Amino acid sequence: MPDAAQRLAALAEEVLGAPLPIRIRAWDHSEAGPPHTPVLVVRRRRALRRLLWKPGELGLARAWVAGDLDVEGDLYEALDLMAGLVWERGPAAERQSKAAAALKALRDPALRSAARTLVGIAGPGLPPPPPREEARRAWRGPLHTLRRDKEAISHHYDVGNDFYELVLGPSMVYSCAYWEGTEADGATLEDAQRAKLDLVCRKLALRPGQRLLDVGCGWGSMVLHAAREYGVRAVGITLSQEQAAYARKRVADAGLTDQVEIRVQDYREVTDGPYDAISSIGMAEHVGSARYAEYAADLHALLKPGGRLLNHQIARRPEPDEEAYHVDEFIDRYVFPDGELAPVGRTVTQLEEAGFEVRDVEAIREHYALTLRRWVANLEAHWKQAVRLTSPGRARVWRLYMAASALSFERNRIGVNQVLAVRTPESGASGMPLRARDWRG
Repeated sequence: MPDAAQRLAALAEEVLGAPLPIRIRAWDHSEAGPPHTPVLVVRRRRALRRLLWKPGELGLARAWVAGDLDVEGDLYEALDLMAGLVWERGPAAERQSKAAAALKALRDPALRSAARTLVGIAGPGLPPPPPREEARRAWRGPLHTLRRDKEAISHHYDVGNDFYELVLGPSMVYSCAYWEGTEADGATLEDAQRAKLDLVCRKLALRPGQRLLDVGCGWGSMVLHAAREYGVRAVGITLSQEQAAYARKRVADAGLTDQVEIRVQDYREVTDGPYDAISSIGMAEHVGSARYAEYAADLHALLKPGGRLLNHQIARRPEPDEEAYHVDEFIDRYVFPDGELAPVGRTVTQLEEAGFEVRDVEAIREHYALTLRRWVANLEAHWKQAVRLTSPGRARVWRLYMAASALSFERNRIGVNQVLAVRTPESGASGMPLRARDWRG
């Protein structure tokens, strides 16, 4: 009688100390667990071998990307139900080192017994190779060199502009949108992205003839909006060849080649300041803690006295021990290699240490949850086309990371903030209005 699901459910309950809150269906068509919940589908025994050789998040990620694991039903509900058991085992577990966890597993008779049971269910076999979508780390060496950053950016962004068109929609903006009313007001994702770009322009107080530098310009939406609506001369920089080609075509199609320049260039290579304003929207997450002081100092040097910086950046919650912080393995291997998040307080401090006067911090994390859910809906609505344009594994990576990220923003595990800072001159004349929060013009 097929019983793989029952054995897996019993094993999970033994290891986790609680029954699985979702149903399991195994490769032998057996099922176990509560009815009327999402179903975790273990399509192949190979999923278990992945967990045996890489226990935890990386093994689960590889099984998901390879299609060995799947979810039937509401993916958000499944992730929410599983999060408390698999990914959030409590503060002490989160701070425990991998070496300590491995040593504990070797000494714990119950865990050794569970491993033997899992081997019996999984069957013999060598560790399956990682899915081809996993970052291969060809760029060995120190973090955040010019070369390594460029290759890391290429891993995420050079997967096809047609694919991103499906996910992002006509706005081609890959950062948090901004709903000025409520979602129930009927605003589209494109409306909310246009509102975000305009909010950035207003915070920067852009005026005709000014020079704007957009760091990490993506597909050119910010520089196009600023040039078209505010009359600035804009330079957008990106490390992605595909993004640059797409953005240049958009600039040409809009008839703005005399106002907008798109460069494949690192922020450390920009030498043609000063600029009146700088926008950095969803780029600072790639900078890394080791380079953040350099990033802040470079942007400060590129601004004229009185110039403004708008730094739009995802933030994590502070750790009791900041030295113990590490990037999630799934995100590091499949989504944003070498990316790092920092608490918003640390970001503000480093901008101030570089010489900026921070004038406003606006937290908009709920807006990102709404944005991500719209992107997931776009991907799911065009699933077959997305798979054709990239690969089944790549589409699965994007669906999982965006859905999980939406929940993280909703549950306040991560946030996103717009930090407005000024290169205030020695005279102290910041050029800011007395009531800076009135951004509506």
